[in-house]
Amino acid sequence: MKLAESILGYPVTSKTGSDCIYSIIQWIEGQLRSKYLACANPHSLEVARTDPLFDEAIKAADLLVPDGLGVVIASRILGGSIRERVTGSDIFSGLSRALNERGRYSYFFLGSAEQTLARIVARLKVDFPKIAVAGTYSPPFKNEFTAEDDQVMIEAINRARPDVLWVGMTAPKQEKWIYRNRDKLDVKFIGAIGAVFDFYAGTVRRPHPVFQTLGLEWLIRFLGEPRRLWKRNLVSTPLFFLRMIRYRLKHREA
Repeated sequence: MKLAESILGYPVTSKTGSDCIYSIIQWIEGQLRSKYLACANPHSLEVARTDPLFDEAIKAADLLVPDGLGVVIASRILGGSIRERVTGSDIFSGLSRALNERGRYSYFFLGSAEQTLARIVARLKVDFPKIAVAGTYSPPFKNEFTAEDDQVMIEAINRARPDVLWVGMTAPKQEKWIYRNRDKLDVKFIGAIGAVFDFYAGTVRRPHPVFQTLGLEWLIRFLGEPRRLWKRNLVSTPLFFLRMIRYRLKHREA
């Protein structure tokens, strides 16, 4: 069974969410270091087209999940086997349930504001009391980190020695940071999950599960934050599908 398929050159997994969780648990319980997950959606794949480092970062991910409905549709257009979204929220909640049952693992949260991190820690203690929080770090708010910034973050993580590092800096900053620094981190698994920090902390409300099931989560979020999300939904997504259609037609003719 093929475990990943190419969506415009990006190796997106065709595993189900539960299979992804199983793979991550194997990494955490194994001897290998710094396996990492990234999320693919039409916007991120469009941004990567003009950002070489981001392009490298998501192609190098050990697990690239179909976070956006557009990627699922793209797979169908190409005759692929991806049939469901696997979101950053799915990975975070599913892995947390599994590790909480085992009761001997720890998290580190990198990204977002101190207030958001405090909310995450407080909620995690209630939802998953057997998962320890080894530490948190709110990085400076800037477009690019210096080598000194990176070193401070790396040292904070390595001192804490967590099993899992969750990074919530939004794309493409978080993926590029992980890609640059993964080999310096003493951690088994790293998840780039962006907006999940705000969803879990409750600082941003995720659309009702009905809209998630119908594939309309993007629309509700867009209506709630049109100024921030207009480019993602009105520019990146149409460009992504235009590229998909051209690719499909070209290969059909060939």
